[in-house]
Amino acid sequence: MTQIELPKNIFKRALKEKTRQIGIWCTLPDNSVVEILAGCGYDWILIDTEHAPTTTVDTMALMQAASAYPVTTIVRPSWNNAAEIKKLLDCGAQTLLIPYVQNAQEAKDAVAAVTYPPKGIRGVSGLTRASRYGGIVDYAKHAHEEICLLVQAESAEALEQIESIAAVEGVDGIFIGPADLAASMGYTGEPSHPKVKAAILDGIKRINAAGKASGVLSSDQDFLKEADEANVTFMAIDIDVRVLRHNALSRLAQWKN
Repeated sequence: MTQIELPKNIFKRALKEKTRQIGIWCTLPDNSVVEILAGCGYDWILIDTEHAPTTTVDTMALMQAASAYPVTTIVRPSWNNAAEIKKLLDCGAQTLLIPYVQNAQEAKDAVAAVTYPPKGIRGVSGLTRASRYGGIVDYAKHAHEEICLLVQAESAEALEQIESIAAVEGVDGIFIGPADLAASMGYTGEPSHPKVKAAILDGIKRINAAGKASGVLSSDQDFLKEADEANVTFMAIDIDVRVLRHNALSRLAQWKN
């Protein structure tokens, strides 16, 4: 019987080594879009199911589209929901970004959802894509070694809890979501407001000081330079829809003027 090795999570190792990882957000549930982005040289691609029409079932084909390239696929579920997280893991996700984690208890809930009993509550199934349909020997015993758990702190309340969230064993990184943070601070639709940016930069420094990897998403390239100077560990530098629309408008403007 052919034995298959458990895939190594190079992204998780990079975070431990504090090696900067550059990524892009993918909201279009299309295999070709993911495959194109996977071949561009990014360290990671985020497949979003929270603010995108992508379903849990869609994610497996999208991850398969990227699998031929040296890029990490990160999947964001729609919520910190154990049943949904279980399905994403069974589809083969090894790195998850859990939205709207407000405190240490919610971070512990996320850890439990990605961990098999007796330490967690992840349901056991031996014939899924995660185990290469049974081809990986002792998958359930070693899966945790390659699973990377990222949680989102995306409100003013959550930022106050940075240290306690970072102290939760099993959390590999904390990602700050600018849009929801801005809204919680009273600046809805203004993720580049000076006070929001200052809060994010402070959060990055506190996450780093707590020994966890820090992350952020922004299309504000000047702000990303500030985040880079603050030693953010992983950052998404744009979103697929924005890249498509921006370049389509730019090209049209060359010929319409």
